[in-house]
Amino acid sequence: MIGAGFCWSTGGILVRNVTLSDPWEIVFWRSVFMVIFLLGVLALWHRTKMFGKIAEVGKQGALAGALLAATFFFFILSVTRNTVANTLVLMSIGPFFVAVFGRIFLGELVPLRTWSSIAVALAGIVLMFSEGIDSGRSLGNFLALGVPTAFALNIVVLRRAHASVSMVPAVMLAGIFSIIISLPLAWPLTPTLHDLTILWIMGWLQLGAGCVLMTIATRYLSAGEVGLFALLETTLGPVWVWLGIGERPTNIALVGGAIIITALLVNGLFGMRREKKQ
Repeated sequence: MIGAGFCWSTGGILVRNVTLSDPWEIVFWRSVFMVIFLLGVLALWHRTKMFGKIAEVGKQGALAGALLAATFFFFILSVTRNTVANTLVLMSIGPFFVAVFGRIFLGELVPLRTWSSIAVALAGIVLMFSEGIDSGRSLGNFLALGVPTAFALNIVVLRRAHASVSMVPAVMLAGIFSIIISLPLAWPLTPTLHDLTILWIMGWLQLGAGCVLMTIATRYLSAGEVGLFALLETTLGPVWVWLGIGERPTNIALVGGAIIITALLVNGLFGMRREKKQ
């Protein structure tokens, strides 16, 4: 899971090193390379049963793939209009969206500690949006919130259907949907060899390998532990762009981000403690 968090954290610095200005083309090429990688992984794992495993995900898996594809679009569209730090921090509040949507659509109870953490995180979000208004990054902030929204809806759909969908085929389907949607918007394609190299790394390492590692990790870790290790993406991602290209968040954004990460950390630690007691 540490490896997964490390892979995901490279998304921002890799996007910053692509010379393409069209975010739709970035989504297209990243999805192409990711699908190729995941086809290879599925063929290695399941061999002749690969297509049967993909078909097993059914309608729930297809809908999960569509919602995951939406997160791909929101991430690239946000990070091309925002700082990497702002995008990653706002993306990381997915567990809170899952809790709220689970309460609204499924009637699931939300612990008091989670409501308290959500209230604290909202204060950090307000700070980051106030900074975004001054710097013209409000659109990027709103797009970043699309990632946890789509992710949470994905979880709600699977819970309502009582489905257990393998992550790898669902992510591969997300890549296929992304290719179909982004190609007409990205045409004509104008990548350089440099861009293709970076986007290949994004498709294989940042997204493909990250999802495969998380799939393996979930066999051994609780949900709370997975959520805590996933915060590595939020903390390491801004560090890479800060060290690599000097992209430093504003002081207000740093304070808001620190509030959100602290709320996530506290909620995750208490949740993990509860899971171990059970």
